[in-house]
Amino acid sequence: MNDSNESTALQITDLSDGAAYLEGLMLANPAIAERQLIRLIDALLAVPPDPGVLFPLLEQIRVPLCFVEEELALSYQNKPIPLGDHQELAFQMVLQAWRKIGKAYALCASLEEPDTDNPDYKGLMATILHRCIYYVGMVILDHYRARRELPAGIWLELHGFYETAEQWGLEFTLVSDPLENSVQATHCAAAYINLLLIEVASPYSNSVRTLNLIRRWASMWAPLVGIHRLDDDLELPPYVLELMKDSPLHPSAALEGTAKDARCLDTTRLGLQIEHSISQLHQRMSPSQLGLGEENSSHVISLLEQVAKPWKQSAAPRRFRRFSTEGRAHLVTGFEAMYFHIAGEAFEQPDSAAAYSRAQYEQLFTFGDRVDPGQGLKIRADVNFPTEDWSVINHSATGFRLGRSGAGQRITHGELMAICPHDGESFLLAYATWLMQERSGGLIVGVATLPGLPRGIAFRQLDPTGGVRVDVRYAAAFLLPALPAMKEDCSLVLPPGAYQAGRDLELVDGKTIRQVRMNRVLQRQIAFDRISIIEL
Repeated sequence: MNDSNESTALQITDLSDGAAYLEGLMLANPAIAERQLIRLIDALLAVPPDPGVLFPLLEQIRVPLCFVEEELALSYQNKPIPLGDHQELAFQMVLQAWRKIGKAYALCASLEEPDTDNPDYKGLMATILHRCIYYVGMVILDHYRARRELPAGIWLELHGFYETAEQWGLEFTLVSDPLENSVQATHCAAAYINLLLIEVASPYSNSVRTLNLIRRWASMWAPLVGIHRLDDDLELPPYVLELMKDSPLHPSAALEGTAKDARCLDTTRLGLQIEHSISQLHQRMSPSQLGLGEENSSHVISLLEQVAKPWKQSAAPRRFRRFSTEGRAHLVTGFEAMYFHIAGEAFEQPDSAAAYSRAQYEQLFTFGDRVDPGQGLKIRADVNFPTEDWSVINHSATGFRLGRSGAGQRITHGELMAICPHDGESFLLAYATWLMQERSGGLIVGVATLPGLPRGIAFRQLDPTGGVRVDVRYAAAFLLPALPAMKEDCSLVLPPGAYQAGRDLELVDGKTIRQVRMNRVLQRQIAFDRISIIEL
């Protein structure tokens, strides 16, 4: 029996039927539970019960639905894009769930008989509109978490629900939302502003973990933000909303005339709250004590300072100007591939590394690799690591924005890469700081370059008890030179997990072998650690 027939066969006429169905959910298997919940929602959409049944039943569905969709979402969060087939299917399933339950709540509003003099009716309609805003917001949020461009019309949809709340005088009517906060009440305006705050915090620039932290703060502090009509054209705020435009908060310079649909945000109280929180953290209060999450204080302070400017609507001037550019950049990822293009040759174990794998011995036995019988064994892999061509959209002194329209390698946020710019001949090291897949399937990536011209080297850890173990193999890494003018010391770029504070390394740089001590982490991303070193 297909899903549509199952949905048609299932009919819910009262709360007891719905409660009995929900009790049978297989929450231990989120994939099955998700299908059960979608079947239930489809049935409610196909044959809606009485509004007095539909609304409370949807409220009961929210918690298990949130649980199973968050479990499914783990399969595509923090994954390289474009997503694989299984990950793409999970992404589409999650979006479908948010769309369907949002549609079911909108159906509630159309089925309710108007009773504007009844305070219970006003609270009910405010809750329904809040849920509609919430689930459009979940569609937006999961696009951010999957690093996908938002669908056309999504901001108009969100603006429409908020404007309806305004027109009905319900935008500040208090409602409860146990999914967001079981203690503090919220309202439609706060749910709407929450999404606007997340958007201006540059969601495609952050890891999912950081984005979830930003979402937590935005939800907690959105009630501090006021939203007003533009009554005085002579005093335009720096940023505005236009409810009839498919865009979020944007600079007021782009305001089209004296738009009656324009709104502005008052973030004065939010700015004071951020400053107060940073001050308390500096006074050694922990983030958990302030309700800011379980992260360490230095990370939270750094992130609060990062979001302070957009949330206070003060433009953050660029340190380096960006220039529009036309050209092609060559890009490659993976340590051995990057080594090949930076060093001009494939990575090989230095002569001092005498350990060979069984596969390498078999290769030697089968093909042989001695030009001169008197020479020692040395593997010379006939390898080539092709680069990908990306269009350069713009560039600055410290990075590039690149685009790719066709198929190619998958990219992860924070990915380390070697780039040969459109106007250069040498490869630089860079990493992905902004990443999004367009609706057309193309990728846009913003990359920040690491300082200096890298050199490919080999490294291995030394035995902490002293001496060198010859059976420890070398791995590829990169040495970045000191740049006194930029206050940059000499540093190493290592694969993730290689850093151990205070451990000694042996470096092979050309014909030079030297020992250094790992000092501290200068930058840490998912694909690499850049560390300072101490010469021994």
